[in-house]
Amino acid sequence: METGHTSGFTVEDVTVGRYAHGFGSTGDGRSFAFRTVRSTLTLEIYRPDLDGDVPSAEDVVAVAEAPVTDIDLDDERSVIALVRDLVPQASPVAAPPREATTVRALLGRLGAVIDGM
Repeated sequence: METGHTSGFTVEDVTVGRYAHGFGSTGDGRSFAFRTVRSTLTLEIYRPDLDGDVPSAEDVVAVAEAPVTDIDLDDERSVIALVRDLVPQASPVAAPPREATTVRALLGRLGAVIDGM
């Protein structure tokens, strides 16, 4: 279902039911995805300059969660309204720690050996 409002908020795909999920774009053009696990809907907003079609954990810039106990998950309009209300409430996430490369790990070990001499 395409849901365009004057704000630019669009839900490109939504699946309703117990495991409601979908994706779309915010008013400022960033992509988002949402999913329901147990009784919580989680919204992830991605950075605007995505390289590929499938975002990774490093691409998440903001997250919001809301309980779904008070909405009808079988009603598409209710799910979309909850997601639309969550977009401005999304909190920025900290950048994930960078993984140590093999070279960096090797240099760290060599440095420890040299310091131990």
